[in-house]
Amino acid sequence: MDLEKTNRACKNTTLAVCGAVILAFNIKNIVQPCYLSPGGGTGLTLLLQGVLEQVFGLAVPYTFLNLLVNAFPIFIGFRYIGKQFTLSSCGVILLTSIATDLLPHVPVTNDILLGAVFGGVLNGFSVGLCLLAGTTTGGTDFISTFLSERKGIDGWNVIFIYNAGIILLSSRLYGWDTALYSIVYQFVSTQMLHILYRRHQQQTLLIVTDHPQRICQMISEKTRHSATLLRGEGGYQHREKTLVYSVVSREECGQVVREIRRIDPEAFVNQLRTERISGAFYVRSSG
Repeated sequence: MDLEKTNRACKNTTLAVCGAVILAFNIKNIVQPCYLSPGGGTGLTLLLQGVLEQVFGLAVPYTFLNLLVNAFPIFIGFRYIGKQFTLSSCGVILLTSIATDLLPHVPVTNDILLGAVFGGVLNGFSVGLCLLAGTTTGGTDFISTFLSERKGIDGWNVIFIYNAGIILLSSRLYGWDTALYSIVYQFVSTQMLHILYRRHQQQTLLIVTDHPQRICQMISEKTRHSATLLRGEGGYQHREKTLVYSVVSREECGQVVREIRRIDPEAFVNQLRTERISGAFYVRSSG
């Protein structure tokens, strides 16, 4: 068990470090040269940097401003999400901030459209790596994680509205063209993140089977979710059938369906995307 925990810790650390370095590279060599607004804590930090430089002529290090911007979200993390999760996130925030200041300035592209698309991909990918490692890149990630895991709400859509405000403010500094490309950047980033990180998304499973008890036991063992059994009659052969109803996270769904096929190859499985649930639903800890 200790070896398993050590391997998991090493894997999570590697993912988190890679995510932090990729994010820093993206900020330094794509986002800043193209004057894009990534939103969230990073967007607010870059906005403050721009205001201080253009209005007051002050070149303030990214690290200082980013730590200042993340002070309140870190409090949210400690208060509502968990100390271990927040501490690991503080490490990612610090590493990202320092790497952003220290990495060499080698602009990847001066084409703002390419920067918006591929910068968004890199941003979503780096944030997704950190979330898969059980940590976060800070800023509004704390708030979206809180909404997703504690309230059962898809927090990324809520944060997208907040990011729109950052874009409006940044348009005053860099113009509307850059602001509109920033919307492309954030949209691409959000879609990439939805592909990688599925823990907060739920799927409803409707399973018609002749082995309901075995399937219920399997769902419980694999996901720690329960299921409801509904008795019915098949409309074609008029045989008694059992409908197993359960809701699982999207990342667990593939494994559950494969196990259903192993238990009952003849089972009929309908997978439905669940927009929102109310009531007790087990969410695996991020730590």
